[in-house]
Amino acid sequence: MLTFKNFNIADWFSFYRIFAAPFLLVLIWYDVRIIFTWLLLISYSTDAIDGYLARKLKITSPRGSQLDSFGDQITLIVGLIGLFYFESSFIKANVILIAITFIPYIIQMIIAYYKYGKATAFHTYLAKLSAVLQSLFILYALFFTPDYNLFYVMIVIGLLETIEEITLIFLYDNWISDVKGIYWAFKDKRRLHKEV
Repeated sequence: MLTFKNFNIADWFSFYRIFAAPFLLVLIWYDVRIIFTWLLLISYSTDAIDGYLARKLKITSPRGSQLDSFGDQITLIVGLIGLFYFESSFIKANVILIAITFIPYIIQMIIAYYKYGKATAFHTYLAKLSAVLQSLFILYALFFTPDYNLFYVMIVIGLLETIEEITLIFLYDNWISDVKGIYWAFKDKRRLHKEV
């Protein structure tokens, strides 16, 4: 039975992102851009903190990885909603490029839920780079104005990362967390022995 004692400090940073999401949505609703952006920055910062703490304190776990991924997804969705609301003209001008990136991501999520019954938590190097670029672009756009160079780089890396995630889903019969990338997957004993 899970109780509060079962969760470690890294888990609680992930929980923060999940709990903060409704408050961020309220700030969008009330059109409070600057407070929303600062609180979104804090949410993104907790993503870096929880992973560092989990590795430093040697408290990584499949549950923690899944919780971290869920917190990441919630924060990304809220950030995108904020971007759609506060920078609607930019979104309308680039809707095709955004769709080209977003549709494969949705497909990847559908494949993961069909195969594993839950989202992936591979946490590859490419996924981490993509997440950093997404957060940088969203925050820069909300604090200042959308930067097209950062936008294009984010789109390319995002597509590559989604392709890698889909490839990894097909490489692993069972749900697994913390795979550095395709190269490392081929040497991963968990894949070779089909262990969870």
